[in-house]
Amino acid sequence: MSKYDFLLVGAGLFNAVFAREATRHGKKCLVVERRNHIGGNLYCETVQDIIVQKYGAHIFHTSNKQVWEYMSELCEFNHYINSPLARYKDKVYNLPFNMNTFYRLWGIITPGEAKNKIEAQRLKTANPQNAEEQALSLVGHDIYEKLVKGYTEKQWGMAATLLPSFIIKRLPLRFTYDNNYFNDVYQGIPNEGYNPIFEKCFEDCDLILNEDFFENKKLKNKAKEVIFTGMIDRYFDYCFGPLAYRSLCFETETLDTDNFQGNAVVNYTEREVPYTRIIEHKHFNFGTQVKTVITREYPLNWQLDLEPYYPVNTQDNMRIYEQYKSLAKQEHHVYFCGRLGTYAYCNMDETVEMALNLYKKITTY
Repeated sequence: MSKYDFLLVGAGLFNAVFAREATRHGKKCLVVERRNHIGGNLYCETVQDIIVQKYGAHIFHTSNKQVWEYMSELCEFNHYINSPLARYKDKVYNLPFNMNTFYRLWGIITPGEAKNKIEAQRLKTANPQNAEEQALSLVGHDIYEKLVKGYTEKQWGMAATLLPSFIIKRLPLRFTYDNNYFNDVYQGIPNEGYNPIFEKCFEDCDLILNEDFFENKKLKNKAKEVIFTGMIDRYFDYCFGPLAYRSLCFETETLDTDNFQGNAVVNYTEREVPYTRIIEHKHFNFGTQVKTVITREYPLNWQLDLEPYYPVNTQDNMRIYEQYKSLAKQEHHVYFCGRLGTYAYCNMDETVEMALNLYKKITTY
Protein backbone atom coordinates (compact mmCIF):
# COMPACT_ATOMS: atom_id res chain seq x y z
CA MET A 1 0.00 0.00 0.00
CA SER A 2 1.32 3.45 -0.94
CA LYS A 3 2.39 5.64 1.95
CA TYR A 4 1.72 8.91 0.09
CA ASP A 5 -1.07 10.22 -2.09
CA PHE A 6 1.36 12.20 -4.25
CA LEU A 7 5.04 12.11 -5.11
CA LEU A 8 6.04 15.58 -6.26
CA VAL A 9 9.21 15.55 -8.36
CA GLY A 10 10.68 19.05 -8.14
CA ALA A 11 10.15 21.75 -5.52
CA GLY A 12 9.34 24.64 -7.84
CA LEU A 13 6.22 26.76 -8.14
CA PHE A 14 3.94 24.22 -9.83
CA ASN A 15 4.47 21.57 -7.18
CA ALA A 16 4.38 24.13 -4.38
CA VAL A 17 0.86 25.22 -5.33
CA PHE A 18 -0.19 21.62 -5.90
CA ALA A 19 1.24 20.62 -2.51
CA ARG A 20 -0.62 23.41 -0.74
CA GLU A 21 -3.93 22.31 -2.22
CA ALA A 22 -3.29 18.63 -1.52
CA THR A 23 -2.20 19.05 2.10
CA ARG A 24 -5.03 21.48 2.82
CA HIS A 25 -7.38 18.67 1.87
CA GLY A 26 -5.67 16.07 3.99
CA LYS A 27 -3.51 14.45 1.33
CA LYS A 28 0.02 13.22 2.08
CA CYS A 29 2.82 14.44 -0.18
CA LEU A 30 6.46 13.45 -0.60
CA VAL A 31 8.60 16.04 -2.37
CA VAL A 32 11.91 15.08 -3.97
CA GLU A 33 14.27 17.84 -5.14
CA ARG A 34 17.75 17.42 -6.62
CA ARG A 35 18.91 20.88 -5.49
CA ASN A 36 19.75 21.66 -1.87
CA HIS A 37 16.79 24.03 -1.51
CA ILE A 38 13.11 24.40 -2.30
CA GLY A 39 11.78 27.16 -4.55
CA GLY A 40 13.12 26.16 -7.95
CA ASN A 41 14.30 29.13 -9.98
CA LEU A 42 12.48 31.51 -7.64
CA TYR A 43 14.86 30.73 -4.78
CA CYS A 44 16.34 33.79 -3.03
CA GLU A 45 19.39 34.40 -0.87
CA THR A 46 20.05 37.33 1.44
CA VAL A 47 23.35 39.18 0.86
CA GLN A 48 24.21 42.43 2.68
CA ASP A 49 20.58 42.52 3.85
CA ILE A 50 19.49 42.49 0.19
CA ILE A 51 17.14 39.82 -1.19
CA VAL A 52 18.96 38.30 -4.17
CA GLN A 53 17.06 36.29 -6.75
CA LYS A 54 19.66 33.59 -7.35
CA TYR A 55 18.39 32.42 -10.74
CA GLY A 56 17.50 35.71 -12.39
CA ALA A 57 14.76 38.30 -12.14
CA HIS A 58 11.20 37.12 -11.53
CA ILE A 59 8.42 39.71 -11.33
CA PHE A 60 5.00 38.32 -10.55
CA HIS A 61 2.34 39.74 -12.87
CA THR A 62 -1.13 38.67 -13.88
CA SER A 63 -4.54 39.85 -14.98
CA ASN A 64 -6.16 36.86 -13.31
CA LYS A 65 -7.73 38.21 -10.12
CA GLN A 66 -8.22 34.71 -8.66
CA VAL A 67 -4.52 33.89 -9.08
CA TRP A 68 -3.46 37.26 -7.63
CA GLU A 69 -5.65 36.77 -4.57
CA TYR A 70 -4.37 33.21 -4.16
CA MET A 71 -0.74 34.36 -4.19
CA SER A 72 -1.57 37.29 -1.91
CA GLU A 73 -2.63 34.77 0.74
CA LEU A 74 0.93 33.43 0.66
CA CYS A 75 2.85 36.71 0.68
CA GLU A 76 2.55 40.47 0.73
CA PHE A 77 3.49 42.07 -2.58
CA ASN A 78 5.14 45.45 -2.96
CA HIS A 79 4.20 47.87 -5.74
CA TYR A 80 7.23 47.25 -7.97
CA ILE A 81 6.59 48.05 -11.65
CA ASN A 82 8.86 46.37 -14.19
CA SER A 83 10.47 49.11 -16.30
CA PRO A 84 13.68 47.65 -17.74
CA LEU A 85 16.21 49.64 -19.72
CA ALA A 86 18.24 48.67 -22.77
CA ARG A 87 21.83 49.81 -23.13
CA TYR A 88 23.36 49.92 -26.60
CA LYS A 89 26.92 51.25 -26.70
CA ASP A 90 26.85 54.53 -24.76
CA LYS A 91 23.09 55.17 -24.84
CA VAL A 92 20.18 53.92 -22.75
CA TYR A 93 16.65 53.27 -24.08
CA ASN A 94 13.34 52.51 -22.40
CA LEU A 95 11.62 49.15 -22.73
CA PRO A 96 9.18 48.06 -23.96
CA PHE A 97 9.44 50.00 -27.23
CA ASN A 98 7.38 53.11 -26.54
CA MET A 99 7.34 56.83 -27.17
CA ASN A 100 10.24 57.38 -24.77
CA THR A 101 12.25 54.87 -26.83
CA PHE A 102 11.31 56.56 -30.09
CA TYR A 103 12.18 59.99 -28.78
CA ARG A 104 15.60 58.72 -27.72
CA LEU A 105 16.15 57.07 -31.12
CA TRP A 106 14.89 59.79 -33.45
CA GLY A 107 13.96 62.89 -31.45
CA ILE A 108 10.32 62.56 -32.50
CA ILE A 109 7.50 63.52 -30.14
CA THR A 110 4.13 62.41 -31.50
CA PRO A 111 2.76 58.90 -32.12
CA GLY A 112 2.07 59.81 -35.72
CA GLU A 113 5.73 60.66 -36.31
CA ALA A 114 6.80 57.39 -34.70
CA LYS A 115 4.42 55.31 -36.81
CA ASN A 116 5.59 57.01 -40.01
CA LYS A 117 9.26 56.45 -39.08
CA ILE A 118 8.75 52.77 -38.37
CA GLU A 119 6.65 52.22 -41.48
CA ALA A 120 9.32 53.83 -43.65
CA GLN A 121 11.95 51.45 -42.23
CA ARG A 122 9.95 48.23 -42.22
CA LEU A 123 10.97 45.40 -44.51
CA LYS A 124 8.02 44.90 -46.82
CA THR A 125 7.61 41.14 -47.09
CA ALA A 126 4.67 38.81 -46.65
CA ASN A 127 6.89 35.80 -46.04
CA PRO A 128 9.88 36.46 -43.75
CA GLN A 129 12.51 33.74 -44.22
CA ASN A 130 14.25 34.05 -40.87
CA ALA A 131 14.13 35.86 -37.53
CA GLU A 132 16.00 38.87 -38.87
CA GLU A 133 13.53 39.41 -41.70
CA GLN A 134 10.64 38.86 -39.30
CA ALA A 135 11.94 41.49 -36.89
CA LEU A 136 12.70 43.97 -39.67
CA SER A 137 9.17 43.54 -41.01
CA LEU A 138 7.76 44.34 -37.57
CA VAL A 139 9.89 47.21 -36.25
CA GLY A 140 12.22 48.42 -39.00
CA HIS A 141 15.99 48.88 -39.17
CA ASP A 142 16.90 51.17 -36.25
CA ILE A 143 15.02 49.34 -33.50
CA TYR A 144 16.17 46.00 -34.84
CA GLU A 145 19.85 46.87 -35.13
CA LYS A 146 20.15 48.60 -31.76
CA LEU A 147 17.66 46.82 -29.52
CA VAL A 148 16.79 43.41 -31.00
CA LYS A 149 19.54 41.88 -33.12
CA GLY A 150 22.41 41.50 -30.64
CA TYR A 151 20.20 40.51 -27.72
CA THR A 152 18.39 37.87 -29.78
CA GLU A 153 21.62 36.41 -31.14
CA LYS A 154 23.10 36.17 -27.64
CA GLN A 155 19.98 34.53 -26.27
CA TRP A 156 19.85 31.88 -28.98
CA GLY A 157 23.58 31.50 -29.60
CA MET A 158 23.44 32.02 -33.36
CA ALA A 159 22.95 34.63 -36.04
CA ALA A 160 19.39 35.91 -36.43
CA THR A 161 19.54 35.01 -40.11
CA LEU A 162 19.86 31.35 -39.08
CA LEU A 163 16.94 31.44 -36.66
CA PRO A 164 13.46 30.56 -37.91
CA SER A 165 11.07 33.46 -38.31
CA PHE A 166 8.56 32.11 -35.77
CA ILE A 167 11.11 32.59 -32.96
CA ILE A 168 9.99 36.24 -33.04
CA LYS A 169 6.22 36.05 -33.05
CA ARG A 170 5.76 39.73 -32.21
CA LEU A 171 7.65 42.79 -31.00
CA PRO A 172 5.15 45.04 -29.24
CA LEU A 173 5.20 48.72 -30.16
CA ARG A 174 3.55 51.05 -27.67
CA PHE A 175 2.68 54.54 -28.89
CA THR A 176 2.36 56.06 -25.43
CA TYR A 177 4.92 57.36 -22.94
CA ASP A 178 4.50 54.28 -20.73
CA ASN A 179 7.52 52.34 -19.49
CA ASN A 180 5.52 49.64 -17.67
CA TYR A 181 6.74 46.44 -19.34
CA PHE A 182 3.64 44.40 -18.55
CA ASN A 183 0.04 45.13 -19.46
CA ASP A 184 -1.30 43.07 -16.56
CA VAL A 185 -3.58 44.54 -13.90
CA TYR A 186 -1.59 43.11 -10.97
CA GLN A 187 2.19 43.24 -10.54
CA GLY A 188 4.75 43.14 -7.77
CA ILE A 189 7.56 41.43 -5.87
CA PRO A 190 7.05 39.66 -2.51
CA ASN A 191 8.31 41.96 0.26
CA GLU A 192 10.22 39.10 1.87
CA GLY A 193 11.26 37.39 -1.36
CA TYR A 194 9.84 34.17 -2.74
CA ASN A 195 11.22 31.73 -0.15
CA PRO A 196 8.42 32.17 2.44
CA ILE A 197 5.86 31.19 -0.21
CA PHE A 198 7.51 27.81 -0.66
CA GLU A 199 8.01 27.29 3.05
CA LYS A 200 4.27 27.72 3.57
CA CYS A 201 3.31 25.52 0.63
CA PHE A 202 5.58 22.62 1.58
CA GLU A 203 5.30 22.90 5.38
CA ASP A 204 3.06 19.83 5.70
CA CYS A 205 4.97 17.69 3.19
CA ASP A 206 7.80 15.23 3.66
CA LEU A 207 10.77 16.65 1.82
CA ILE A 208 13.93 15.06 0.42
CA LEU A 209 16.59 17.49 -0.85
CA ASN A 210 19.79 16.68 -2.75
CA GLU A 211 18.04 13.69 -4.28
CA ASP A 212 17.95 13.05 -8.04
CA PHE A 213 14.70 11.27 -8.87
CA PHE A 214 16.36 9.54 -11.82
CA GLU A 215 18.83 7.87 -9.52
CA ASN A 216 16.06 6.59 -7.26
CA LYS A 217 13.00 5.89 -9.39
CA LYS A 218 11.77 3.44 -6.76
CA LEU A 219 10.37 6.51 -5.04
CA LYS A 220 7.42 6.15 -7.44
CA ASN A 221 6.31 3.13 -5.45
CA LYS A 222 5.76 5.28 -2.38
CA ALA A 223 2.83 7.22 -3.88
CA LYS A 224 -0.43 6.67 -5.71
CA GLU A 225 0.19 9.53 -8.15
CA VAL A 226 3.30 11.30 -9.44
CA ILE A 227 3.45 14.99 -10.35
CA PHE A 228 6.59 15.24 -12.46
CA THR A 229 8.05 18.68 -13.27
CA GLY A 230 11.42 17.57 -14.62
CA MET A 231 12.59 17.09 -18.20
CA ILE A 232 10.14 14.92 -20.11
CA ASP A 233 12.84 13.65 -22.48
CA ARG A 234 15.04 12.53 -19.61
CA TYR A 235 12.12 10.72 -17.98
CA PHE A 236 11.94 8.51 -21.05
CA ASP A 237 15.74 8.10 -21.26
CA TYR A 238 15.96 10.31 -24.36
CA CYS A 239 14.47 7.49 -26.43
CA PHE A 240 13.51 9.92 -29.22
CA GLY A 241 16.66 11.99 -28.73
CA PRO A 242 17.28 14.94 -26.39
CA LEU A 243 15.20 18.07 -26.70
CA ALA A 244 17.09 21.36 -27.02
CA TYR A 245 17.22 23.98 -24.30
CA ARG A 246 19.06 27.20 -23.56
CA SER A 247 20.96 27.50 -20.32
CA LEU A 248 22.15 30.46 -18.24
CA CYS A 249 25.11 31.38 -16.09
CA PHE A 250 24.87 33.94 -13.28
CA GLU A 251 27.80 36.01 -12.04
CA THR A 252 26.92 37.79 -8.80
CA GLU A 253 29.04 40.27 -6.88
CA THR A 254 28.69 42.75 -4.03
CA LEU A 255 29.76 46.31 -4.77
CA ASP A 256 30.84 48.98 -2.31
CA THR A 257 28.33 51.53 -3.56
CA ASP A 258 24.72 52.21 -2.70
CA ASN A 259 23.53 52.39 -6.33
CA PHE A 260 25.23 50.84 -9.36
CA GLN A 261 22.86 51.36 -12.31
CA GLY A 262 19.75 53.10 -10.94
CA ASN A 263 17.37 50.40 -12.16
CA ALA A 264 16.60 46.78 -11.33
CA VAL A 265 17.17 45.46 -14.86
CA VAL A 266 19.36 46.81 -17.67
CA ASN A 267 19.57 44.76 -20.87
CA TYR A 268 22.78 44.90 -22.91
CA THR A 269 21.76 44.59 -26.54
CA GLU A 270 25.18 44.59 -28.23
CA ARG A 271 26.34 41.18 -29.42
CA GLU A 272 29.88 42.09 -28.32
CA VAL A 273 28.87 42.35 -24.66
CA PRO A 274 28.76 38.72 -23.49
CA TYR A 275 25.97 39.05 -20.92
CA THR A 276 22.38 39.88 -21.78
CA ARG A 277 21.53 41.90 -18.70
CA ILE A 278 22.63 43.14 -15.30
CA ILE A 279 20.23 42.86 -12.39
CA GLU A 280 20.61 45.14 -9.38
CA HIS A 281 18.56 43.30 -6.79
CA LYS A 282 17.95 46.02 -4.20
CA HIS A 283 15.79 48.01 -6.62
CA PHE A 284 13.15 45.24 -6.67
CA ASN A 285 12.39 46.13 -3.05
CA PHE A 286 13.32 49.84 -3.14
CA GLY A 287 16.37 49.15 -0.98
CA THR A 288 18.46 51.84 0.70
CA GLN A 289 21.33 49.61 1.87
CA VAL A 290 24.84 51.13 1.81
CA LYS A 291 26.08 48.39 -0.55
CA THR A 292 24.53 46.76 -3.58
CA VAL A 293 24.48 43.33 -5.22
CA ILE A 294 24.44 42.86 -8.98
CA THR A 295 24.11 39.79 -11.18
CA ARG A 296 25.33 39.49 -14.76
CA GLU A 297 23.32 36.98 -16.75
CA TYR A 298 25.05 35.03 -19.51
CA PRO A 299 23.22 32.77 -21.98
CA LEU A 300 24.83 29.40 -22.60
CA ASN A 301 24.57 26.57 -25.07
CA TRP A 302 22.84 23.80 -23.17
CA GLN A 303 24.52 20.47 -22.46
CA LEU A 304 23.26 17.49 -20.50
CA ASP A 305 25.11 18.55 -17.35
CA LEU A 306 23.70 22.10 -17.37
CA GLU A 307 20.43 23.47 -16.05
CA PRO A 308 17.78 23.69 -18.80
CA TYR A 309 16.16 27.12 -18.47
CA TYR A 310 14.34 27.71 -21.74
CA PRO A 311 12.95 25.23 -24.27
CA VAL A 312 13.98 25.86 -27.86
CA ASN A 313 10.60 25.46 -29.53
CA THR A 314 11.70 25.01 -33.12
CA GLN A 315 9.59 22.86 -35.41
CA ASP A 316 12.07 19.99 -35.18
CA ASN A 317 12.08 20.08 -31.39
CA MET A 318 8.30 20.26 -31.22
CA ARG A 319 8.04 17.18 -33.42
CA ILE A 320 10.26 15.33 -30.96
CA TYR A 321 8.27 16.66 -28.02
CA GLU A 322 5.02 15.41 -29.53
CA GLN A 323 6.46 11.89 -29.53
CA TYR A 324 7.31 12.22 -25.84
CA LYS A 325 3.90 13.68 -25.15
CA SER A 326 2.23 10.65 -26.74
CA LEU A 327 4.40 8.35 -24.65
CA ALA A 328 3.54 10.32 -21.52
CA LYS A 329 -0.16 9.62 -22.03
CA GLN A 330 0.61 5.93 -21.60
CA GLU A 331 2.22 6.49 -18.18
CA HIS A 332 -0.51 5.70 -15.71
CA HIS A 333 -0.74 7.90 -12.62
CA VAL A 334 2.09 10.19 -13.80
CA TYR A 335 1.38 13.81 -14.72
CA PHE A 336 3.97 15.81 -16.68
CA CYS A 337 3.79 19.44 -15.66
CA GLY A 338 5.59 22.76 -15.53
CA ARG A 339 8.09 24.27 -17.90
CA LEU A 340 10.20 21.14 -18.38
CA GLY A 341 7.42 18.58 -18.22
CA THR A 342 5.43 20.31 -20.96
CA TYR A 343 8.42 21.72 -22.87
CA ALA A 344 6.91 25.21 -22.84
CA TYR A 345 7.78 28.56 -21.33
CA CYS A 346 5.19 29.39 -18.66
CA ASN A 347 4.71 32.64 -16.79
CA MET A 348 4.32 32.33 -13.04
CA ASP A 349 0.61 33.12 -13.03
CA GLU A 350 0.01 30.51 -15.72
CA THR A 351 1.92 27.98 -13.62
CA VAL A 352 -0.22 28.72 -10.57
CA GLU A 353 -3.42 28.39 -12.56
CA MET A 354 -2.33 25.11 -14.17
CA ALA A 355 -1.40 23.62 -10.80
CA LEU A 356 -4.77 24.57 -9.30
CA ASN A 357 -6.60 23.15 -12.30
CA LEU A 358 -4.67 19.89 -12.23
CA TYR A 359 -5.43 19.34 -8.56
CA LYS A 360 -9.13 19.91 -9.20
CA LYS A 361 -9.03 17.59 -12.20
CA ILE A 362 -7.35 14.73 -10.32
CA THR A 363 -9.52 14.98 -7.23
CA THR A 364 -12.81 15.09 -9.15
CA TYR A 365 -12.19 11.75 -10.86
